[in-house]
Amino acid sequence: MYITCLDLEGVLVPEIWVAFAEATGIAELRLTTRDMPDYDALMKRRLAILKKHRLSLRAIQDTVAKIDPLDGAKEFLDELRVRCQVIILSDTFTQFALPLVKKLGMPVIFCNSLVVADDGMITGYTLRQQNGKFRAVQAFASIGFKTIAAGDSFNDLAMLNEADAGFLFRAPPHIAADNPAIPAFAAYGELLGAITSVLNRRG
Repeated sequence: MYITCLDLEGVLVPEIWVAFAEATGIAELRLTTRDMPDYDALMKRRLAILKKHRLSLRAIQDTVAKIDPLDGAKEFLDELRVRCQVIILSDTFTQFALPLVKKLGMPVIFCNSLVVADDGMITGYTLRQQNGKFRAVQAFASIGFKTIAAGDSFNDLAMLNEADAGFLFRAPPHIAADNPAIPAFAAYGELLGAITSVLNRRG
């Protein structure tokens, strides 16, 4: 049996921090895992900006509530879930995820958690597991599942390389160029076709 593991932001929904940067006018918050491979350094940078500007969890949640899935994402996910089991492996946070997964039809999601003070300010974050996407794919293999994975960022590469089949989806040019062995797609129909081909070929 196959499980397809999908990244969330950039693959199914817009980047949360980019949307928040646009809402606040703080250009520094536009940086994502497409730009910085060191996730801890990226999050520390984000938290410092939030502290500087006194931006609370609620401010980000208000932005998240207005985010809709990317055009075609829900339909793609619905079609994919007919073909195989699907799990979203994301470095987003439980405090952000619910409105987004509701709009996607409540797929299973594994993600991280924020540390929030009594005044609503974000003071830190807790990873579900170090290298969580990679470890999840390993764990599925250990209990007899084949895996297919798709993502767009630096933090997806370990997952894509560990999966039985890995695909880049709407990845920025520099990531696609640096990883030519990973097939890259820009349209949901193409990605669905590639995944379906793997399912049909390997049974």
